[in-house]
Amino acid sequence: MDPYDVAVIGGGPAGLFCAIHAASPSSRVVLFEKNEQPGKKLLLSGTGQCNITHAGEIRDFLTRYGDHGKFVKPALMGFSNTDLIRFFSDRGLAMMEEENGKIFPKTRSAADVLSLLLGECRTRGVEVRCGEPVHSVAKTADGFLITTGTGAYPARSVVITAGGASYPKTGSTGDGARIAAALGQPVTDLSPALTPVSVQDYPFAALAGIPFEDIPFSLWHGGKKTGSFSGDILFTHTGLSGPGILDASRYFTAGDMLRVSFAGKIPRDAFERDLAGLLLSQGTRLVRTAMAGLHLPDRLLRKILELSGVPDDLTCAHLTTAQRKEIVTRCTEFPFVVDRLGDFSIAMATRGGIALEHVNQKTMESKIVPGLFFAGEVLDIDGDTGGYNLQAAFSTGYAAAMALRKRRDTPS
Repeated sequence: MDPYDVAVIGGGPAGLFCAIHAASPSSRVVLFEKNEQPGKKLLLSGTGQCNITHAGEIRDFLTRYGDHGKFVKPALMGFSNTDLIRFFSDRGLAMMEEENGKIFPKTRSAADVLSLLLGECRTRGVEVRCGEPVHSVAKTADGFLITTGTGAYPARSVVITAGGASYPKTGSTGDGARIAAALGQPVTDLSPALTPVSVQDYPFAALAGIPFEDIPFSLWHGGKKTGSFSGDILFTHTGLSGPGILDASRYFTAGDMLRVSFAGKIPRDAFERDLAGLLLSQGTRLVRTAMAGLHLPDRLLRKILELSGVPDDLTCAHLTTAQRKEIVTRCTEFPFVVDRLGDFSIAMATRGGIALEHVNQKTMESKIVPGLFFAGEVLDIDGDTGGYNLQAAFSTGYAAAMALRKRRDTPS
């Protein structure tokens, strides 16, 4: 058979968007999807409502990808959040911005996003082959040979957009990294990202569901402080979650310590002075009654006092200096030791994948295997919650497509 001009492996947002923009009347583009229908993971995004991107200046996105903002910069600048919003609104799917900056379709439906993308594939003549997982890709003299359970397909260029390894029930099982590695492309180890953490000897199981808005916490590794963060945190039955924890989880390893300030952004010494003054002025009142004025959740305050060795009937006048300091520590630097990170079944993204130093950041083409491209979560890019990962998927998919079009349109 005649070779395809472009073969895209993986029918998520990066793959669909790449196929749409790589297609033209003069080129043959095929997309292989292992599931019976594309976009299975996309349908779960934003609890089915599809937080597609984030508001604000696109340059502000660069701090949202851990240490890899520099790599993804050309793709984001080449196809920004405003470009993405315009793409969908021009085709009849308007977007809306929430107070927190998250952008959703006005219909609040990920299915509508997927339907539009699939409609564009049909309009542009993309051949979508579902239920056909790719088993291997081999380099040939003229390009590549893609082998599936159904047959073998030649292609001049290949774009791997098969995602990472999170939510394996959606078909995201690290296939892209495996295929790339077999072609000689360096890959880094895959691990969960955007995931909650379980905590050793966790004392707040009974308080599961209590949220804390925009509170600071620090990360300690081997007794040394290695990072400072701030964000929303949620108590779970086994540990900590919430956007702040999920975003920072890319830096956590088992045995690390998180020190969380339930007192907010007030420094420890200032909190200690305020607490000492409060206790001194209310000597005959119970400690837990006096501390109610600090606006900590009552159930949390009672647990902190219990852990600090303060009986329910202790008055302020009888609180020892050691007990007061223990309260201060637990309010401003509560220590949580990471037992383990949530696994791929609950992680929202994947850390690791195609090693970025071997990929051209402007074109998404391999520096090792000519004609091989990558886009989306298969790359070693994991963004924060809030639409940053989907934006990176669309932007890198677009960058790869533009590079392929330029190559096709440039005389040899």
